[in-house]
Amino acid sequence: MSKKGQRQKNLTAAFIAGGLDEDRLRARHRFTQRSKDHQKHKTLKTALARAAESEQIADIDALPAGRVVQVHSVFSDVEVDGAIRLCVVRKTLHRTNETRVIVGDLVRISEVQTPRTGRTADDSPLREGVIERIEPRASILTRAEVRQEKDKIVGQIPILANAEQMLIVASLLLPRIKWGLVDRMIVAALAGRVVPIVCLNKIDLAEGSDDRATTVESADAAAEADDVLGYYEQIGIRCVRTSVNTGRGIGDLKSLLTGKLTALTGHSGVGKSSLIRAVQPGLNVKVGEISNYNNKGRHTTTSARIYHLDIGGSVVDTPGVRLFGLYGVAPDALIGFYPDVAAGTAPAWRVESYERILASLAASR
Repeated sequence: MSKKGQRQKNLTAAFIAGGLDEDRLRARHRFTQRSKDHQKHKTLKTALARAAESEQIADIDALPAGRVVQVHSVFSDVEVDGAIRLCVVRKTLHRTNETRVIVGDLVRISEVQTPRTGRTADDSPLREGVIERIEPRASILTRAEVRQEKDKIVGQIPILANAEQMLIVASLLLPRIKWGLVDRMIVAALAGRVVPIVCLNKIDLAEGSDDRATTVESADAAAEADDVLGYYEQIGIRCVRTSVNTGRGIGDLKSLLTGKLTALTGHSGVGKSSLIRAVQPGLNVKVGEISNYNNKGRHTTTSARIYHLDIGGSVVDTPGVRLFGLYGVAPDALIGFYPDVAAGTAPAWRVESYERILASLAASR
């Protein structure tokens, strides 16, 4: 005999006889709030997917223009006239465009009517759309695509478009600055047509403000930093010295960030988030790594996001220093980013930096 109980065939008779609890019966057919939200999200995705496959708009130039502020796998947040719209990419655009949509892209979108309801925090209606065109990129930053089984760089993946400058944040101490990595970031910025700015943070440590660094360590680090930053400024690279604890240089940093889209990069622990909070208190920039594509080619979700500043301008978090790629730089073209090395006037640390990057480019081919 089966262990399962016999199925009741006449539920109506059982209910009339009092054999079923009315509340329990209702619970079987009741959607939880989570179920309702899931269903709404599923319906929204279906509507947007159908819109992406519909007939393409004829006059794209007449469509609203926006900027991609964050990418979530197949969906993107696009800012249009200060409002965020959840968008998908036109199917034909996937086939004709060389790269996927990335943060910072300037796009044209068509509006889509979907079953989604609700309002944003400022009580404006929620809207969705389809990305019909990606405008030409003025600049581009990439991350290295690493072959996981051999930890080898096999290519570059675009992650940020149209940034105007890159703020390369390093700390004087704790952790101590590695100038070779800063040099690589400068090359990455120049290769992507982005203006590099070197920000030396925690300069108050030169005065012995932290017991974890000895007086000798502080003095050596400060002397070395003065030499390197002085040389950078000599070859035309903008530098700024800052301290969140004392407030030194924060005004200069604000001036540099105002009105610009700035890529924010540097090792963890150098004080990137603290610097941005000093510029705009309360702004919590989550600076995180961007996950690599796995070997099955599935979609990934990036953590990059554009944050607006009250002073004007925006900042965007970017991947770690080691993951930044040198976009389109061939080994024989690297010397073009080191005119001082080519002229024989570069200090030893710059020559070493050039040789190290050259070796990494050759190994990745």
